[in-house]
Amino acid sequence: MAALAVSNEPSAVSQPVAPTAVTTRLQSIDALRGLVMVIMLLDHVRETWFLYMPVGDPVDARTVMPALFFTRITRTLCAPIFVALTGLSAFLFSQRHSLAQTSDFLLRRGAFLVLLELTLVNFSWRAELVPHFVFLQVIWAIGLCMIILAALIHLPPRAILLLGLVIVAGHNLLDPISFPPDHPLFIPWGVLHDRSQIELGGVVVKFNYPILPWIGVICLGWSAGSWFSQLASPERRRTLLRTGAAMIAGFVLLRALNIYGDSPWFVSPSEPIRTVMSFLALTKYPPSLLFLLPTLGIGLLLLAAFEKANDARLTRWLSVMGGAPMFFYLFHLYLLRILYLSARAIWGTNHGDIFGVDTLAWVWVWYLGLIVPLYFPTRWFSNLKKRRKDIWWLKYL
Repeated sequence: MAALAVSNEPSAVSQPVAPTAVTTRLQSIDALRGLVMVIMLLDHVRETWFLYMPVGDPVDARTVMPALFFTRITRTLCAPIFVALTGLSAFLFSQRHSLAQTSDFLLRRGAFLVLLELTLVNFSWRAELVPHFVFLQVIWAIGLCMIILAALIHLPPRAILLLGLVIVAGHNLLDPISFPPDHPLFIPWGVLHDRSQIELGGVVVKFNYPILPWIGVICLGWSAGSWFSQLASPERRRTLLRTGAAMIAGFVLLRALNIYGDSPWFVSPSEPIRTVMSFLALTKYPPSLLFLLPTLGIGLLLLAAFEKANDARLTRWLSVMGGAPMFFYLFHLYLLRILYLSARAIWGTNHGDIFGVDTLAWVWVWYLGLIVPLYFPTRWFSNLKKRRKDIWWLKYL
């Protein structure tokens, strides 16, 4: 969650920008964060009511039904934008604090997110007091990336940018490397790049979000912060648009060449839709170069669009959702778990040992029906944060 943990409050000592840029920037960032949370809701609804129809990573374009494929890939925007906005928000935080204070903040907030993943987040998925499985997912990855960024921000700005570019562009060269379970590097490599699992005291721990590529993304987010501290809004929008378009064009070119950055795609002469699906089926765990190029590129285009439409009702509505991202994240997970357990208690299981709806259309019905009800408690909590700055723990949500 993109600044699930970091404030993007403007700096009183940042380099001069046009007065309107500060207001536009903040609302546009919150609006983008709110949009990706709303998108994320769709996939979590799918995982609640349609779990008996599993999809792999990347989604198998040869076998999965197209409607499920395109429902699934909508959420590809979420994690890259969340992580990049975390880096961006950390940079903006540093504009009104020293680097030492920023490092301390990143360390404490990152540790809090790791703890949250191990407790409340994991419990929300299975409601087990004694877990049999622990999945280390996006909150865990963001937390570790923040802890690592706490050290990296002391490097020269160009070094942080270069490190981000090298990791994002080059980490797929490491794909062939793996280690057997009895090797001393098995766990460290599982945390960094190889989606693996271990067993600890009868509990299976799976590293769903290997963090090396996400370190690159958070570094790029931090580096993009200079656009917001140094450029007036019109020039910043042009920069966002040019960079986003270049990233998407780079994705199309590299994907068409089919030589690097992800698994090869295929052509299906009898089913053109399968060809399109194969072209778009990209690896998220860990995120490949070709996964990150279009998702981050689209994120930049959306950020530019929200800056231009700063006064639009949709922008304001989404910025409310993005004003309390961790609250929204936890609240919607527990609401979905309560709804699922209630449905299973009433109707029993109908797909093996789980309950699920029979068509994907019902997933969309549930999704659309939950957006507005989730808005109101999130707005309440966002306003509470603004009113009660004396309650220190509210900033963590």
